[in-house]
Amino acid sequence: MKTIKLSTHINAGREKVWSVLWNDATYREWTAVFHEGSHAVSDWKQGSEVLFLGPDGDGMYSSIETMMEYDTMIFKHHGEVKEGFKQPKSVWDGSRERYFLATEGNQTFLTVELDSDEAFEEYFSRTFPLALAKVKEISERA
Repeated sequence: MKTIKLSTHINAGREKVWSVLWNDATYREWTAVFHEGSHAVSDWKQGSEVLFLGPDGDGMYSSIETMMEYDTMIFKHHGEVKEGFKQPKSVWDGSRERYFLATEGNQTFLTVELDSDEAFEEYFSRTFPLALAKVKEISERA
């Protein structure tokens, strides 16, 4: 696994950026960069399960390892969901996806760290910056 680290400054407060990241409607908007129809099913509480799914219902299942509102969200990935069933073994098992928000002046500094299998490294290195740009765009709307 390799950790991909990305960051961006956003002209909005941490509360707004947090909402854009995890509110269903805006989550669907920024994650469409990866796959149109992507969505997440969760109560967004620490220790809870998260299903990251595409429009066909396939995707990944994870847990929220750390959730500090307006500050930190860390997911631990466990496996894939295929045809409605959790698959216990996957290249993602044990990998983490981390989101950190910090205030810098009037801006929010968003950092994302993603553990990626080498087979997906190029894809995420190319696509995740587009997703962060979308988070920035949505967050900076009046």
